[in-house]
Amino acid sequence: MILEARELRKSYPRVGGGLGTGRGSRSSANDRFTAVDGVSFSVAAGETFAIVGESGCGKTTLARMLLRLIEPDSGELHFEGADLLRLSGEPLRVKRRQMQMIFQDPFASLNPRMRVGAIIAEPLEIHESAFPAAERRERVAAMLKRVGLNEDAMKRYPHEFSGGQRQRIAIARAVIRNTPILLLDEPTSGLDAASEQLVFEALNRLMKGKSCMVIAHHLATIRNADVIYVVRDGAIAEQGTHDELLEKAGLYAELHELQFAQ
Repeated sequence: MILEARELRKSYPRVGGGLGTGRGSRSSANDRFTAVDGVSFSVAAGETFAIVGESGCGKTTLARMLLRLIEPDSGELHFEGADLLRLSGEPLRVKRRQMQMIFQDPFASLNPRMRVGAIIAEPLEIHESAFPAAERRERVAAMLKRVGLNEDAMKRYPHEFSGGQRQRIAIARAVIRNTPILLLDEPTSGLDAASEQLVFEALNRLMKGKSCMVIAHHLATIRNADVIYVVRDGAIAEQGTHDELLEKAGLYAELHELQFAQ
């Protein structure tokens, strides 16, 4: 397995009744909100693994724990055989560089002062600086083509693109280096249906053979995942393929935000 999580837990103190007071939150004797409650899973090399659930169920907290952007309260986390929770300093940075994450908001994740060509090339300049500038440019142009954008996009700034185009730019930046695993946190959140379709077409082309973890709000957007985990109240409530979960959809009728599309 390339990535393994065992009994990961994360809770927060409630602040003024605001955090975690909605549906799906849990409280303990000391009035803490449990965002992730004993989650365990594993991702095999080349496998697409998906987590789906309603807003506020703990999906994004879980993804950020995998990158150690948020520290878990307890549990185990192993990546390529290394105990991530025991790493710090340069060894941790090395492992983080082997995981790329695409966030929900494509505009916030792109530097508005940089041209698109420089944004996509930045991982190469940082981690593969030995490559000549001309070769980096060729790789950027090729990657733009693979996500459905032309070479002219290299000269433009993020604000000149639509939300769906910006997300495809973020995808190009994330996959331009052949990192072992790709984490996608609701990559089509806030996009219209046409833009969502274009983003997923780009992802399907680029994710083949890669280990991927996709966090989604709608089951329909992750129909091609090898295994899907449904998260409720911070814990895994069910798992299976897209078709298997459709058969059990009645179990989740109360999660009216979760769309079980055919």
